[in-house]
Amino acid sequence: MSGSTKTMGVMTVAALVAVTGYTAALGSNGWLWFGWVVLCLVTIGMVAARGH
Repeated sequence: MSGSTKTMGVMTVAALVAVTGYTAALGSNGWLWFGWVVLCLVTIGMVAARGH
């Protein structure tokens, strides 16, 4: 994995922790989860692109 791919992976995990914490403390926010899913898909796309 390249540095940028690792960075995206770390950001995705950090965002998941943050969104989960927000949901636990203040209740669910659909836009936060939607944003995390988009970030996750971008990260997966980067990993797949590096694999080829």
